[in-house]
Amino acid sequence: MGILKFFPDVLKNLVSKPVTKNYPAEPAVYPERSRGHITIDIDDCISCGMCVRSCPSSTLRVNKAEGLWAINRFDCIACGYCVEKCPKKCLHMEPGYQEPMPNKSEEVFRKSPEVMKAEAEKRAAQLKKAAEAKKALEAKKAAEAAKTAQTAEKAAE
Repeated sequence: MGILKFFPDVLKNLVSKPVTKNYPAEPAVYPERSRGHITIDIDDCISCGMCVRSCPSSTLRVNKAEGLWAINRFDCIACGYCVEKCPKKCLHMEPGYQEPMPNKSEEVFRKSPEVMKAEAEKRAAQLKKAAEAKKALEAKKAAEAAKTAQTAEKAAE
């Protein structure tokens, strides 16, 4: 009597398509708002550290001098705060999951030497321009001081 209860379901399953997905052969389709994993375009990153400050689980690390950005994927909760706070929009939330790893480690991304050199040259040019502007301002102030001193001398005579 008990086996006859399941007989209609057995017949239905024999003639219908399977309800499971053919995962390895077909890529998985993730829902629209599903969390995934964080990716970075490291050469666009300015190493400002906004992502580090906004990360609630402290999984990110940035070193501006060495041009590196690191993430501990095991501790990341994929909240997306770092993606929202990035001023250059070089962080992205990709759908899907990370590949499993055998041990807990940190994934480190380094900027290319060409990008590091270009950034250093840009900073040097900015510093030079700031120094020139400061010199020009000091010269202008000195000229104004000399002019006021001359007018004070003429008024005293």
